Amino acid sequence: MKHWLLPPSPGPRAAPGQLGMADAIAAVMGPAIGTLGSPAFSGASLQGLNAAGLRAASWSVYQVWQDRAPVLHLSASLGVVDQTQDCFRAYRDGLYRIDRSFDAVPPGRQGLVRMHADEAPNAAHREAIYRRHGVLERLSVVRRGDDGALFAINLYHHEHQGAFADNELAGFADVAPLLLAAVQRHVDLLAPVAAEAPASPRTALRARCSALTERELDVCERLLRGWSYDGIAADMGLSVATVKTYRARAFDRLGMHFKSELFAAFVPAH
Repeated sequence: MKHWLLPPSPGPRAAPGQLGMADAIAAVMGPAIGTLGSPAFSGASLQGLNAAGLRAASWSVYQVWQDRAPVLHLSASLGVVDQTQDCFRAYRDGLYRIDRSFDAVPPGRQGLVRMHADEAPNAAHREAIYRRHGVLERLSVVRRGDDGALFAINLYHHEHQGAFADNELAGFADVAPLLLAAVQRHVDLLAPVAAEAPASPRTALRARCSALTERELDVCERLLRGWSYDGIAADMGLSVATVKTYRARAFDRLGMHFKSELFAAFVPAH
């Protein structure tokens, strides 16, 4: 695992055969700035990164705090099946609590971190996120707040892409500070919309009972969206009996006995 702390004003480091810094920044930041605050930002920015020579089959942006569960702000994939949401669910389900891979970036600083799958902080992290989804390496630009909170932009090379090349590392170091600023601005633009929007079923369920597991939340969320038990089982790759077991456990935690109680508690009356 390697890391670099970013200086306030990094200088150009273009290598022969690589896009100059101005061209690289234009390739990345043009699509990013043009789609700020819109759903197209995730995909357009990933395409811009690839156009700049920073090959990544997927990326994610998330925030981690010391006193609450992490939040995935955005993610996308290019040329592969998008499994970023599955990866983050595994991370949020508890792996974030034992993730030491960003510890080299101290509070109040920002830096770059490169991690190979073999260097994942523990076996559970390596298997649930990297091996299961064919991810080979992660290249991140990270900002750590004075309180230890972490804001991370992560680019992923999948196994078919091989390791990040030296010119990709240099190019990423060039665009990372501006990319970090653009992504933060995108997240800030979405914050008022998120604050005004009704809470999602999952958020409302978690607020009602923090003890609900991710699987229990998955089942209850689908029930609230009108899915049948057969549909939930097919979607989650489980048996109907297992789905009903998760439902029963969730209802027990929520103090409920029937689906009608679930709907009465979490579906607004019209």
